[in-house]
Amino acid sequence: MTTTCTPFPLSIVSELPNRMRLRGRFLRDPDLDPDYLEAILETIPGVESARLNGRASSTIIKYDGRTETRAAVLGCVQDLPLEVFKGKNDRKSLPSPLNLSVKGMLTLACFFLPALFAAHIALVLSAPVILDGLICLWNKKLKVEVLDAAAVSFSLWRRDYFTAAAIVALLSLGEYFEKISETKATGLLKSLLKPQTDKIWIEKDGQEIQIPFEEAGIGDRVVCGPGEMIPIDGRVVDGEAAINQSSITGESVPVHVKPGDEVISGSVIEDGRIIFEATHVGAETSVARISKFLEDSLRYESDSQNKSDELADKLVPVTFSLGVGLFALTRNLQKAAAVLTVDYSCVIKLSSPVAVRVAMHTAAFQGVLLKGAQALDSLARVDTLVFDKTGTLTRGELQVTDIFSAQDLDDDQLLGLAASAEEHYAHPVAAAVVGAARDRGLGLSPTSQVDFIVAHGVSAYIDDLNVLVGSRHFIEEDEGIDCSGADQAALAFQKEGKSLLYIARDGNLEGVLGLRDELRPEASTVLAGLKATGIKKTIILTGDTERTANALAASLPDVDEVYAELRPEDKADIVARLKEEGCILGFIGDGVNDAPALVSADVGICLPTGADLAKESAQVILLKEDLNGLLTARLIALRCQETIKQAFVSAVSLNSSFLLLASLGWLRPVAAAILHNVSTVGIIGYAGMRESQQILNHGQHGKTRK
Repeated sequence: MTTTCTPFPLSIVSELPNRMRLRGRFLRDPDLDPDYLEAILETIPGVESARLNGRASSTIIKYDGRTETRAAVLGCVQDLPLEVFKGKNDRKSLPSPLNLSVKGMLTLACFFLPALFAAHIALVLSAPVILDGLICLWNKKLKVEVLDAAAVSFSLWRRDYFTAAAIVALLSLGEYFEKISETKATGLLKSLLKPQTDKIWIEKDGQEIQIPFEEAGIGDRVVCGPGEMIPIDGRVVDGEAAINQSSITGESVPVHVKPGDEVISGSVIEDGRIIFEATHVGAETSVARISKFLEDSLRYESDSQNKSDELADKLVPVTFSLGVGLFALTRNLQKAAAVLTVDYSCVIKLSSPVAVRVAMHTAAFQGVLLKGAQALDSLARVDTLVFDKTGTLTRGELQVTDIFSAQDLDDDQLLGLAASAEEHYAHPVAAAVVGAARDRGLGLSPTSQVDFIVAHGVSAYIDDLNVLVGSRHFIEEDEGIDCSGADQAALAFQKEGKSLLYIARDGNLEGVLGLRDELRPEASTVLAGLKATGIKKTIILTGDTERTANALAASLPDVDEVYAELRPEDKADIVARLKEEGCILGFIGDGVNDAPALVSADVGICLPTGADLAKESAQVILLKEDLNGLLTARLIALRCQETIKQAFVSAVSLNSSFLLLASLGWLRPVAAAILHNVSTVGIIGYAGMRESQQILNHGQHGKTRK
């Protein structure tokens, strides 16, 4: 399934060594998403900025002047993904300072010139505003453009040409400052979208080696396994896999790929292992890698933003009715024009996205990646947090602490047997066992027919004998092997809060290992802090035995419930049940098997060392290996909601006061327009500055905590 369109006709209008202006009719497409297109261009290595002018059908790109960057830009624009055309190309360009200056001088001229000349100037200045209002009425929409057109028309009707021109100039000035605030907030957010430097595995001369992502070249044989994200577009040459392409194509059903099939960067392998030959590298694949995040962050609004927009639209008819009604009762055009210059919708609609985008940038500065406005909104509303124990509340770095042999194997032999079976398994338990064996200098035996059973264990053949390593449930219930010979040792390990790993060979239990996972030192403080922010319930989910889980919970006084001995599918079921009970739920996990629960929760949260599939499924990613990021994200989300509410209350209070004064005739139209625009810009500026201040506040808070 392709994600790009037919190449678009494109021309280079002007070009300097590090700047070029491109023109194409498709840039005026009504479905084009300008923010999304600019962000895509700005992710190309070497591109400094991209600015789209839809009305002129052009875009200006500043870059490093390199031939490779220029070619990448032209190739990207001519082969855009379909997701770029899922927006609304209704963004107004930033008014030029020169245009504002001309309007200001013409407005002053209207005050001094004779009425005949002033009338012509006022009509020319007012025409675009009146036309926009008529277009809204023609489309049966009562929006702020209608209010502006009515206020200007009433002033012209009164032959108050200076007032009409002044209203137009003030509207342009207000729009200019509003646009600057919004552009700055969007720019902060887009600065987060630069592709992060990471590494990939490639096969070279029969060996698998790890190289930086940017060093990958066309033709490289890239290796990807379960839970990993495909970093580069390519064609499968070996192996088979089920891959999830939902973040790229929107197709929720996993696609089965085999040699000869193409794979798309950004897709996630759910099952299987493949080697594919890279067909596109660098900037050509950056679009796919960031597409989902861009859609969420720059295009879609949160529930609270949508509600603000709906309320703002409902308040426009109130102002319009008040102005028209006042004129009908008093026949006073001046009062009516003054009322119509006061509008609630601009500040209500703009303060929310500005606050949200700055808050998202602040969160990233503090080490938290929020995938869209809805993630921020959901994080503020959460009242229940569910933690998957391993790797979240604990470090996920297990250590083998005890070895018990149930047969005639000594400690080294038993550990070596378990490590040989676990060697090729990418799991914290396996890493601990193999690490312990290597620390003792033990040689590992060759294995064959290795089979990984997610969240249960490993089955492998060593010296033609079947070796099983895993949980008691796997060994005893699934495989039917008696484990009672290790009961006394297992009970002693569990009382000390240790996890158990059973080893069986050829149908007999060989022994059990005790492993300990250290609690994160900040866990207790963070949970207490989260409770203080309004979290009503904290729950732990784990596959460990009940004794081990309770031993952990005993050291965390703010934990309310613990669910132990869980299978992967049990986690998603518990999340679903809690949501049915009315909980607004956040789930914190990091494993491949946590993906269903991360998706099911109101907001999924993943740590930086989590599996690629877990990161893809989560809406919030902590970029530092520290739970303090979760508390920081929660505080930022709550503060953002508080800012939005304060901006709303301020907008309603101030504009209602202006409406009252205008209705009583105590405000002339020009004064009303000045007060309205100044308050609008002030509130929007406050929303952005208050959120920006968190960068300093949280930075100082973090230092104090340390």
